[in-house]
Amino acid sequence: MRLFFDSRQLEHDPSQELHNGAWMAHSEHPGRTRSIVAAIGATETPRDFGEAPLLRVHPSDYLDFLKTAHSDWQAAGRPGNAIGYTWPVVARRPLNLSRIDARLGQYSYDAATPVAAGTWTAAYWGAQTALAATEAVLGGDRTAFALCRPPGHHAGADYLGGYCYLNNAAIAAEAALAAGRTRVAVLDVDYHHGNGTQDIFYERGDVLFVSIHADPSTDYPFYWGHKDETGEGAGAGATLNLALPHGTNFAAYRPALAKALDRIAALGTELLIVSYGADTFVGDPISHFALETTDYPLMAGDIAALGLPTVIVMEGGYATGALGANVAAFLSGF
Repeated sequence: MRLFFDSRQLEHDPSQELHNGAWMAHSEHPGRTRSIVAAIGATETPRDFGEAPLLRVHPSDYLDFLKTAHSDWQAAGRPGNAIGYTWPVVARRPLNLSRIDARLGQYSYDAATPVAAGTWTAAYWGAQTALAATEAVLGGDRTAFALCRPPGHHAGADYLGGYCYLNNAAIAAEAALAAGRTRVAVLDVDYHHGNGTQDIFYERGDVLFVSIHADPSTDYPFYWGHKDETGEGAGAGATLNLALPHGTNFAAYRPALAKALDRIAALGTELLIVSYGADTFVGDPISHFALETTDYPLMAGDIAALGLPTVIVMEGGYATGALGANVAAFLSGF
């Protein structure tokens, strides 16, 4: 399996986030990635595919915002990282806003996802990493791993949130479609629902989105990921959400995985993108499933048994001490 990572992804290093009503150290820190690199060994540096593949998912005004948000925040005399504090819950619409506070609300949905000095650089190279893994699989490799950081599955086409800025899985899916694949599936096995990925493809029928995640009635992101969300318009039936309760272990998780894989197989999928989050781990500090390190090769083996060309894109996982071992265990199943 080819493994891709770019050290510039470490430049994103926000100092804090707002969590449960209080400021805390940011959970999505560079130490996460260092622990994974130490566990999986040598990686390849992706080539630069440019912004064109990003623009298939994200509009140019949103990319321009990401590039300048931190410097605009500093220019306004604000200390620390750029972070929103007001959001247009009603009547969200395109507006020509100049104040950075307003634009942060316009292009985000939570206060847990600051824009720091190195955020754009890291997110850009995270997306290039996903594209490199996709190119490898399109070129004939059975499986490739993109160590993306920051993660991406909470980012919508024109909004950030959930520690995510660019949607790496969606960018990979669009690259596969552009290369001529017509049946692409995204399987999201992060603890949290991949609301951004669902949102991007919700009204489209060319990408199947299947997610196994914590019940959004109790867990972030709350407003997406319910079982009645199945797609609309051309995308009707192309979304499957499988929500599970706190305390789910692998014995309870595996039947949901089987249901997800049956759906993917029934599509006649040509290329599979796995949004892999290790925050399903029993020791994860912000999650509530009970999977063990020894479960991850079994999970991966079930997925690999589909026999599909597969791009694995890294998402969450915040038990830093065990994260490298959990990722290495998952990759070993392929």
